[in-house]
Amino acid sequence: MDVQVKKSSSREVLLDIQKSDISTLYIVQHELLKDSAVEFAGVVLRHPLTKEFAMRVNTSKGNPIKEIEKAIKAAIDYSDEIKKAINSKIKGA
Repeated sequence: MDVQVKKSSSREVLLDIQKSDISTLYIVQHELLKDSAVEFAGVVLRHPLTKEFAMRVNTSKGNPIKEIEKAIKAAIDYSDEIKKAINSKIKGA
């Protein structure tokens, strides 16, 4: 995944993302929108053949980059919980 900061201010960040999957970005977007400090989080597919995406995050307080980092950590933690639950069911079967 290649990420470039296209625009950044104290309350907004616009990222250009390449070589990723929209599903992963939707998970991060979902985690962002759970946070009350995040006013807007959106992902757009710019071009389907080149897998170019844009992500914009606006916050009412706090640094939007830090909010993205928190959302990514929450998504990773949640996927680890799912993995553990699946593995325990497989071993118990």
